Amino acid sequence: MLKKTKIKRRRHVIPGLGMTLGITLTYLSLMVLIPLAGLAIKSSSLSFSEFWDIITNPRVLASLKVSFGAAFIAALINCFFGFIVAWVLVRYNFPGRRLFDAIVDLPFAMPTAVSGIALTALYAPNGWIGKLLGPDIKVAYAWPGVIIALTFIGLPFIVRTLQPALEELDKASEEAAGSLGASRWQTFRMVIIPELFPSLLTGFALAFARAIGEYGSVIFIAGNIPMKTEIAPLLIVIKLEQYDFIGAAALAVVMLMASFILLFVINILQAWARRRIQEGSAE
Repeated sequence: MLKKTKIKRRRHVIPGLGMTLGITLTYLSLMVLIPLAGLAIKSSSLSFSEFWDIITNPRVLASLKVSFGAAFIAALINCFFGFIVAWVLVRYNFPGRRLFDAIVDLPFAMPTAVSGIALTALYAPNGWIGKLLGPDIKVAYAWPGVIIALTFIGLPFIVRTLQPALEELDKASEEAAGSLGASRWQTFRMVIIPELFPSLLTGFALAFARAIGEYGSVIFIAGNIPMKTEIAPLLIVIKLEQYDFIGAAALAVVMLMASFILLFVINILQAWARRRIQEGSAE
């Protein structure tokens, strides 16, 4: 007689696929899908012409211009200075390096309202830095203040995205370029930048996406002047306070669509970066 072989089932630390998938879908539905569906349903009561009239209102367009324009400029600034910060933290050892590395994450841990108040106290006309700039250079309650606040909260995204790429960067290729007669600038431009470019783009997209929806750190330093320094998230709050729920939902849908597009772009950039790393390791 054939003996029945007993197949040992692999034990998992947490429950199997059925239970964990059910918990995952339930949690995502309650925390993400249902609120977003409610927003879409609320705005669907508008006709396309009504929706278009709301989002093309001059005040709405001005707030979107401030949010997207300042976020783009802040992300570009962070690309430059964030690259330098990440390079220094990865390539050099110096006293206090771990402290500076921890300070990079401070915008993550600090409440956004606290950072907004601190920046306003510094750059206001009677602030420490505002006094030095003089009356002719206005930072607080103007466009530069919005950009500074968004730069502050976006820096960690660039640094933390670039650090792993810099750590995995093969120094042998830099040494080979130097031995072949390449200058430091040529090595940086033709060897280092192409390897780090996907990660830099990913960090830029993350910082840009984060800055678009920023609220707490901006409202204090921006001055919130309609048509000038009023950001889109603040305009949504104003519409809610005025019981214009339909208008707030329409503007929120625009911001949501922008977030989805940026999320899609970020996923593409991350896939590209992984593919570049795999191709480099295969070679």
